[in-house]
Amino acid sequence: MEIKELFEGVYSIDGKLATVNLAKGMRVYNEDLVEANGTEYRLWNPYRSKLSAAILNGLKTMVIRNGSSVLYLGAATGTTSSHVSDIVGRDGSVYAVELSERNMRELLKVCESRPNMIPILADARDSTKYAKYIEQCDVIYQDVSTKEQAKVLLENSRFLKRNGIAYFIIKSQSIDIRNSPEKVYEKELNLLSDKFKVLQKLNLDPYDKMHLFVVLEKVV
Repeated sequence: MEIKELFEGVYSIDGKLATVNLAKGMRVYNEDLVEANGTEYRLWNPYRSKLSAAILNGLKTMVIRNGSSVLYLGAATGTTSSHVSDIVGRDGSVYAVELSERNMRELLKVCESRPNMIPILADARDSTKYAKYIEQCDVIYQDVSTKEQAKVLLENSRFLKRNGIAYFIIKSQSIDIRNSPEKVYEKELNLLSDKFKVLQKLNLDPYDKMHLFVVLEKVV
């Protein structure tokens, strides 16, 4: 078994991505668990996680690391956010914002075994509803399905430290099915240009279609 550390807390095990399981013995989405040298790893499925797909497709800037504070917008049932929890470890924080009550019921089960995950049932379009629960964060990770995705990031950018990084997934079909994905991506990024600098853009094919994974740095 060949294990390589690709980024801090992110591993390749025989060519498959993995993180060290913070909640040993527990699965989140029926992922495989691998034991090696006394450490339990969770394999990280790129077809279930856009961050995993981005890493495999050449992500250059990975600032989620041990001790990081992450505002996660659109945590759903905890698939990717639980891997982020693995990476930031017990000294880090993952503020997991989710709108759907159904998803939140599943997310709460994940958070019960992960003390660094703080579940927040709220609409990411109105950050005033959860502002009192969140500290200044190193990273924003946004994966929400709404027509105004850039507006959501701008709304939450006040929680991001200056020069902090935002991982922003643009879901073109949630915004406008009449225009090409490329035009949708361009329009959304133009809305962010006064506050963010684009560091990298990644297509997520073949793992996800018509989504763009963008790495942004907060400049003001």
